[in-house]
Amino acid sequence: MKKSHVRLAAVLGSITLATAIAACSPGGATAGGDGAGDGAASGKIAFLMPDLASTRYEQQDSPLFTAKMEELCPDCEVIYQNADSDPAKQQQQADSAIAQGVKVIVLDAVDTKAAASIVVNAQSQSIPVITYDRPIVDTPADYYVSFDNEGIGELISTSLVEGLTAAGATGGVLIVNGSPTDDAAQLIKKGIHTGVDSSDFNVLAEFDTPGWEPQKAQDWVSGQITQFGSQIVGVVAANDGTGGGSIAAFKAAGVTPTPPVTGNDAEIAAIQRIIAGDQYNTISKPIRIVAEAAAEVAYAFLTGNPPEGETTLFDTPSQLFTPEVVTQENVKEVIFDGGIYTVDQVCTTEYASACEALGIA
Repeated sequence: MKKSHVRLAAVLGSITLATAIAACSPGGATAGGDGAGDGAASGKIAFLMPDLASTRYEQQDSPLFTAKMEELCPDCEVIYQNADSDPAKQQQQADSAIAQGVKVIVLDAVDTKAAASIVVNAQSQSIPVITYDRPIVDTPADYYVSFDNEGIGELISTSLVEGLTAAGATGGVLIVNGSPTDDAAQLIKKGIHTGVDSSDFNVLAEFDTPGWEPQKAQDWVSGQITQFGSQIVGVVAANDGTGGGSIAAFKAAGVTPTPPVTGNDAEIAAIQRIIAGDQYNTISKPIRIVAEAAAEVAYAFLTGNPPEGETTLFDTPSQLFTPEVVTQENVKEVIFDGGIYTVDQVCTTEYASACEALGIA
């Protein structure tokens, strides 16, 4: 299996250095037209997130982005809005942010096709748009910051296939993808098939989960349990929410033990499930990395020094970080020794004995 390792200090150090170099280079006018190319900056930055189904946006992305912007630009104001899975609401939030005079928009789209109009409207008013986590395929943004979503899909599926093979499992797998309106979900889906299609495990059924909603994933998996029963030896779920919904379906059906189920995002609940043996893997993609990188990029645009990007994706200059798959074997090293979460956050009373068994507590 390919091993991908992200070390926070090294990555953030490179981001900061790159931005520092950019800030020292000759720049044009600041977005919004106040000509702050000398590095002095102020103004409003919109941080528009897609949903509340994933806890990360409220608990991690928003506070981390805001804190980094405050560090970089004490005179800047972050306008944070969450669309709660409603593309029309996100459009209204973007329009409101533009009306309030934002100079940069950081956008994680609910519906990546519908959000193309947000990009067009902002760019028509010389407001750069940084797409975040989810790319917008139809209309190039000014910059894209994310983890490698296709790589995520390949990592979780390959990890599952290797685990099933080592256990001598025979049968088929279910694939629970993310939202059909999310282009990042489609990249994850592509990566999932890279890992599964060349394996000895047939895809019994596949589902695109509207809005990434765990309950919809659970309802669908429940139906597949009724249809396929013991033929199901594993589930490739595209994130921790759909993975948690899948696990809940097996538990409700009285299936013991639960077949291995994947995830992605390293939410606390997912780490607890991995420790307890209910979830097979997740993806560690420390939100601090992308949140702070997005703040660095927003600040660069604000000061008239837009970065060139390390690569290009969908005709957009991009910065893609490499994630790391997490299982019981490395959860202590990656999550706890790596400083993602503390023992107190994860090893609550219910999980204390399982943590101790893995040498965590």
